[in-house]
Amino acid sequence: MRYLALDIGDKRTGLALGDPVTRLVSPLEVIECPVTAENGELWIRTLAKHVERQIAKADTLIVGLPLNMDDTEGPQAKRVRALAERLAARTGHALLFQDERLTSVDAEWQLARSGLTRGEKKQRRDALAAATILRDFLASPPPPPLPPTSSTSPPQTP
Repeated sequence: MRYLALDIGDKRTGLALGDPVTRLVSPLEVIECPVTAENGELWIRTLAKHVERQIAKADTLIVGLPLNMDDTEGPQAKRVRALAERLAARTGHALLFQDERLTSVDAEWQLARSGLTRGEKKQRRDALAAATILRDFLASPPPPPLPPTSSTSPPQTP
């Protein structure tokens, strides 16, 4: 299993690829496409093409969720969640979310001493943020198992 991480922004979306076994994460690319064009449909079509190109490499999408500092979901997080769910439905990929707070700060820190021009940094920043989202996801403990549903639970004896 491999993961494709997305850092969804208003104008750009960063992509990164990672492997849970080796724990290696690589920033891939930044896609310039506004999320508001055509009510998000242009973004969905554009990202679906890029995700389909990565199908042999990844089967699960990890999307950065921009939570508020108090752990609540604001309007931006709700929009990202809705877009990601539409993208997952379009591509047939499994979808998981990861808190993305401060990932852009981490990307800026990584680029600070790179010697790149401002434009070159801009082209890499969102892919680095996606890589940070994926690294954080791989470092976090797995979610607890879901309790069995009544249809899969063994019958109880009195």
